[in-house]
Amino acid sequence: MNKEFLQALEEIQKEKGIDKEELIAAIETALISAYKKHYGSDEEIVILIDRNVGDVSVFAQKLVSEKEKDALEENEISLEEAKKIKKDAAVGEIIDVQVNPKDFGRIAAQNAKQLVIQKIKESERNIIYNEFFEKQDELISGLVQRKENNNNIIIDLGKTDGVLNVANQIKGEHYYQGMRLKVYVTEVKKTTKGPHIMLSRNHVGLLRRLLELEVPEIYSGDVEVKSIAREAGSRAKVAVFAENENIDPVGSCVGTRGMRIQNIVNELNGEKIDVIEWNADPVVYITAALSPAGVLRVDLDEENKIAYVVVPNDQLSLAIGKEGQNVRLAARLTGWKIDIKNQEEDENMPAEVLQKRQEEQDLLDSLVEEINNLVE
Repeated sequence: MNKEFLQALEEIQKEKGIDKEELIAAIETALISAYKKHYGSDEEIVILIDRNVGDVSVFAQKLVSEKEKDALEENEISLEEAKKIKKDAAVGEIIDVQVNPKDFGRIAAQNAKQLVIQKIKESERNIIYNEFFEKQDELISGLVQRKENNNNIIIDLGKTDGVLNVANQIKGEHYYQGMRLKVYVTEVKKTTKGPHIMLSRNHVGLLRRLLELEVPEIYSGDVEVKSIAREAGSRAKVAVFAENENIDPVGSCVGTRGMRIQNIVNELNGEKIDVIEWNADPVVYITAALSPAGVLRVDLDEENKIAYVVVPNDQLSLAIGKEGQNVRLAARLTGWKIDIKNQEEDENMPAEVLQKRQEEQDLLDSLVEEINNLVE
């Protein structure tokens, strides 16, 4: 090795961000193994690379002994020879004895080259891993590269590829080569072949990030996304809230002439999105969550977190939705189990619900009576 080799390491440090000293130290460690393997030595070896000129020096660590020269072990040196290297050498001391193995310069150069190439690859993999690890739970854009035999989609993300497997695809969505997609990074794993990046199109996080992208009030924090329930490719419900009374959270999401929400719908290939206003009162919140159906009454079983809902006779199918989707999404959105009945079925409500209603009605009647007495 020579000065040119050291200069090459400096260039690698500038371009790849790999510390030159770290590389040299790694090469020194690798050369020790190469030396022992090539020369079949069991001695303790130290290898040093001159940081100025690149020269490689090999030292065998030997124990200073009082034994006669003929009786010395491989890892021992006589006191007389030791003092030629170090004037104040003493018996029992370990000293470094320089050795000049034949052809070691060629072996050193080959191993150094291999290790540098390996380190560059490792560094590039680590840089890519760190970059995408920071993008976990974020929205990124990529190009569809190919479809594998197991129907997984490989997405070109620029510096590396990501995997959109079948379980994370939107049912019914078709992907073609060169198609640009917005995807959600669900997981980034470090492997020997580089980072393994798992992507999703059906995660609720994708919808959340799209809302942040399209609605400045959400990105700034003026409007908060409280909850999302989503059946990817079909329909989603989003509950939003604003502390500032002057801000309309639903209107902010929908946008002028519905443009903001329509951009998201287009990105999700027609997935319907209901935006409702979150409310701390479960009755108001559940009523809004069941839109577009009208709600006549909501009775709460707070202990079991069940909401008994009454809707107009002609709104029952709308409230339940196709294959139960509307009520299912509303339940996920609010965190309440929802039991829906129409007006005709209202009398079939559980006895405890009817009793609670009667108690509320009795209390109301009592209050009305007291007020009337006061007026008289």
